Amino acid sequence: MPRTVEEILAHADELAARFESYEPDPDHELDAAAVSLLRSAIAERSQAERHLLEAVRAARKSGMPWSAIGSLVGTTGEAARQRYANKVA
Repeated sequence: MPRTVEEILAHADELAARFESYEPDPDHELDAAAVSLLRSAIAERSQAERHLLEAVRAARKSGMPWSAIGSLVGTTGEAARQRYANKVA
């Protein structure tokens, strides 16, 4: 679908006009404090997951069976093995 230079420029002008006339809808604005809390919680969860992975790696290296690891992380040994085995190998 080839386009002429004129069509491309007209489209660019249309987009610029839409951008310049945009008025934000207050109903769709995000609460900055809530966004900040979520970002912080996500970062904390990521850090906790890394810490847990390091602990599982150390447990496996020391010979701990998947059944014991599963019990400690609140799941079955098989579920723990499926979740972490390829990450700690």
